[in-house]
Amino acid sequence: MDAIIRLPRILARSLDAAALDFLNNGSVRRADFSRPSGEPALVSPDSVSWRIFKNPVVLWSGGIAAVILELAEPSIRAAIWDHSAFRTDPLGRLRRTGMAAMMTVYGPRSASSAMIAGVARMHARVRGKDALGRNYSATDSRLLTWVQATAAFGFVNAYHRLVQPLTLSQFDRFYAEGEPASLLYGAVGAPRSRAEMDRCIESMSGELHPSECIFQFLRIMHESAALPRPLRSLQRLLVRAAVDLVPDALRLRLGLTAEFGLSAWQRPIARLAGLVADRTVLPRSPAAQACERLGYPVAQLYDGSLETSLQVTP
Repeated sequence: MDAIIRLPRILARSLDAAALDFLNNGSVRRADFSRPSGEPALVSPDSVSWRIFKNPVVLWSGGIAAVILELAEPSIRAAIWDHSAFRTDPLGRLRRTGMAAMMTVYGPRSASSAMIAGVARMHARVRGKDALGRNYSATDSRLLTWVQATAAFGFVNAYHRLVQPLTLSQFDRFYAEGEPASLLYGAVGAPRSRAEMDRCIESMSGELHPSECIFQFLRIMHESAALPRPLRSLQRLLVRAAVDLVPDALRLRLGLTAEFGLSAWQRPIARLAGLVADRTVLPRSPAAQACERLGYPVAQLYDGSLETSLQVTP
């Protein structure tokens, strides 16, 4: 069982507020994950997903890695570029993606299903032509599958690299846990195991291309005021950690040379940040609110006792 890290009260409150403000920034109203009492989520509390998604370091680096892989696909890149505020507010899109992930994993089932239905209605209006001259639609199951696959790949590998290694069975459990939400999104081919994820990446590799949009996105993630001032250096380091999550062959294909990733001395710092974040309770986080809604002591999520089979790979 992992020991919970108890930070000085002022620092703990500051980090809790910063994490909550990041997710809710720009929202019409703050999502309440603590109600209605007893309503289950799409994913159970003893899942690998609940353990992984509570970690803000994992969400930041994993989410950035997912966007890199999305922007590498021309039709998805065009849909994002032409039909969203990504060009003017990429950080806002990352926030919304993070909130959607939180709702999908921790939200009451009725609220998460309604959110996904709203996203699906929005997708139905998104269509156009990409840089290769191909017609696209955001309801295309191939594109939806890649979006779901990249998100799952980014988050689980961020945890694996920056917190603690996962076994093959834990990877498989994580991918399988995402299937109900993937089906609601219309991503009928989303990977349900690590072997399926590997095949998905292999099948898509020829469809992925370098783009200036990727480099622009990374520059904004480096330079934006996403985290409080004392954490800006860590913010930039975790962007580099996100680049490292992209498979080697794809990094080379996309032009993400070694200078975009972590140096040898930075890797232990990134991992320390991931470990500290994993054991620091954020009382107002979606994960903590969901524990309250379902009657679980939040400490159990952070000390590993809600998911007792999640162990370090020998």
